Amino acid sequence: MKLLIRNLSRATTEAELKAMFELHGVVQSCTLVMDKASGNSKGFGFVVMAKPGDAKKAMKSLNGTVVAGSKIRVKKDESSDKV
Repeated sequence: MKLLIRNLSRATTEAELKAMFELHGVVQSCTLVMDKASGNSKGFGFVVMAKPGDAKKAMKSLNGTVVAGSKIRVKKDESSDKV
């Protein structure tokens, strides 16, 4: 299941993001969206988890938590359903 993580601190790294979600299950991929001009994070990213149940647990557990001073939002990426 692909999750969208929004409102990330610009300082959060892919490794930190992956580590947060690995506490809840197997992470297949983790990607921060970067600004091409500056090379800095745009403040959101995607995590793909192997098991939908693990993804739902991670979503419930991490949505609304404060990470590096920012209250993150975690939800299912609806665009992944439109294939």
